[in-house]
Amino acid sequence: MTVVIMVALTLVLIGAALVVFTRSTARQAVLLAVYGLLLVFVFLAMQAPDVALSQLAVGTAVVPLMVMLTIRKISALHRDRKDRR
Repeated sequence: MTVVIMVALTLVLIGAALVVFTRSTARQAVLLAVYGLLLVFVFLAMQAPDVALSQLAVGTAVVPLMVMLTIRKISALHRDRKDRR
């Protein structure tokens, strides 16, 4: 079991680095969802299924969706301002 946790934590570390070092905000949101999924595997390996379910719902679905919707809204506002000029 320790090997599984070590592999899962290594994948989480790599996923976190990918999220941090990605320049495109839309890609960061997608990678954030993948990162949340990797955390789900860590929580399952640590025998915490309730935390894994919470992470699956919030960290993998809700937060990346809200980030994507925010990016879309901000882009629309910028386009409107450019059109007014």
